[in-house]
Amino acid sequence: MDDIDRAIINEIQSDFPIESRPYRELGKRLNLPEREVFRRVKALKDEGIIRRIGGNFSSKKLNYASTLCAAQVPKEKIEKFVREVNKYPGVTHNYLRNHEYNVWFTFIAPDMEYIDTALEGISRSTGVTEILNLPAVRTFKIKVDFEV
Repeated sequence: MDDIDRAIINEIQSDFPIESRPYRELGKRLNLPEREVFRRVKALKDEGIIRRIGGNFSSKKLNYASTLCAAQVPKEKIEKFVREVNKYPGVTHNYLRNHEYNVWFTFIAPDMEYIDTALEGISRSTGVTEILNLPAVRTFKIKVDFEV
């Protein structure tokens, strides 16, 4: 990565232009041709430096409910459990931990009733009965940018 790549990454972390020609707008901001910005972003994505470009929405401002879930999943049921959890489009993260509660995931949905019903369904279809629903009471992290 050179200084231009770093400048592009710093610019797009929280201020990616929402318009029909976002790379042209980024080029204006960084004094670069549109094609150069696009080429560099594509190369950074191909190299795995940029994993994803997409929106982050505040579920609270959209009047959605969100929660963190933790489950005790026997080793032999992990694959089935994760496949079932990942069927829900509101699951944004799903990861294993070295802990008694070994599968953790975040879930966003129109309301908590939907989440409760989904968790009951996941439990029924996988046989995993210990799933904690841990909705946030207070938000501590709102935004994080990493200066590159």
